[in-house]
Amino acid sequence: MRIPAAPVRPILATVAWSVTWPLTWALVLVAMSLPAPALAQGGAMALASHRAVYDLKLATTRGKRSMQAVRGRILYDFTGSACEGYALQFRQVSELDSGEGKVAVSDLRATSWEEGSAKRLRFHSMNYFDDRLRDQIDGQAEREERGVAIRLTSPNEKAFDLKADLVFPTEQVRRIIAAAGEGKTLLQLAVYDGSDNGEKVYDTLTVIGRAIAPGEPKPADAIASQAAFAGLTRWPVTISYFDRSAADKGGEQTPVYAITFELYENGVSRALILDYGDFVLSGEMTSIEMKDVKPCP
Repeated sequence: MRIPAAPVRPILATVAWSVTWPLTWALVLVAMSLPAPALAQGGAMALASHRAVYDLKLATTRGKRSMQAVRGRILYDFTGSACEGYALQFRQVSELDSGEGKVAVSDLRATSWEEGSAKRLRFHSMNYFDDRLRDQIDGQAEREERGVAIRLTSPNEKAFDLKADLVFPTEQVRRIIAAAGEGKTLLQLAVYDGSDNGEKVYDTLTVIGRAIAPGEPKPADAIASQAAFAGLTRWPVTISYFDRSAADKGGEQTPVYAITFELYENGVSRALILDYGDFVLSGEMTSIEMKDVKPCP
């Protein structure tokens, strides 16, 4: 799953919390019965094009900066193929109540397109706070022989290069599925998704749990009525995101945020847990719809 990395974090400073965020999470997610799973190039299962909705609610608060209530919704619309590239439309609206008579509303809208070979990424996002545009990011990234060239057009025009060791969000998901299929339990990747100010790279640590056999147990959310998922394996996955720039400066290596979910072998995710440090949100899939995509030749 891809979830723009921590969409509610920037507004918390305005509501008297000290926080920041990365787009992938990506967290990152199919009505009607599906045909037999399509295969991507190389025999791996293709990522499923789908539109899913997740309802968010407060699960836990920690420390002195506790939340009184949080509610929200994620709309996750993913489509594409290895030959046409992958497009994502993402929106997360979150309402945060500090319990001090002040309720803040964050509305993150993001779109991206990633080439099937993971050589190019285009991204655009707008973050609204109480209906006012707080920031906007536009740009693209292209993998070159010696690194990754970044070109930003908003908020300011800027060009710079990053190390070649990073991956883009959809490639990150594919690598996690591949690692899970091979029985691996840990995966370290540097990820760039154009989030935050468009200049951040996040070092990620993915912990992959024991494979959950088809139907053991049967999910109780929107996937429950989808017969096609009955034959698919899934894995519990937790991805922790670390700010690489902090590591380069010798800063403390604690996660900026973490996302936990169950990942199916076709890339669909359920049972979200978004951990922002001071509080944790749970996300239940309330609807899912499959999209037809023309198979690669």
